[in-house]
Amino acid sequence: MRLTTILIIAATAVAMAACGSAEEQPAPTTSAQAECAAADFTVTGEQGAAPDVTVPNDCAAPTELLIEDVEAGSGAKVTTGDTAEVHYHLVGFSGGGKLDSSWDRGESFPVENVGNAQVIDGWNKGLIGMQEGTRRLLVVPPKLGYGADPSHQLANETLVFVIDLITVS
Repeated sequence: MRLTTILIIAATAVAMAACGSAEEQPAPTTSAQAECAAADFTVTGEQGAAPDVTVPNDCAAPTELLIEDVEAGSGAKVTTGDTAEVHYHLVGFSGGGKLDSSWDRGESFPVENVGNAQVIDGWNKGLIGMQEGTRRLLVVPPKLGYGADPSHQLANETLVFVIDLITVS
């Protein structure tokens, strides 16, 4: 009986020590970062030439489409159904490196039937309202890019585009 009492007292003491007070226990930590805003990205270089893009490393990839005019144009605006002739530069959010650029090929890219074009949804949404002569930053989350399709090399990647609108027709 005495041994049982000692064991119960010892078990109770261990349990009480493990519980401690709220002041003694460390606060839970979180490594979640706030989502990046368009202003967190840096775009340099002259309009009409391939830009340099710096992707921030102190914020999380945005989950919604970010649209920011780096340089405003004054020409015709893109509306649904238009054809937009553009130059673009693409970097990946996760690595910050260049993935594609129309400037490397020396030719612009036509986006026919904007709003319903055969491009990613981020472009169909992000080109509407853009004016000729504008340089625009589009940060496209995977759901508006290539999604989670395991067969696509850019699956689950947040895409960072800089687009120069040349003409609208």
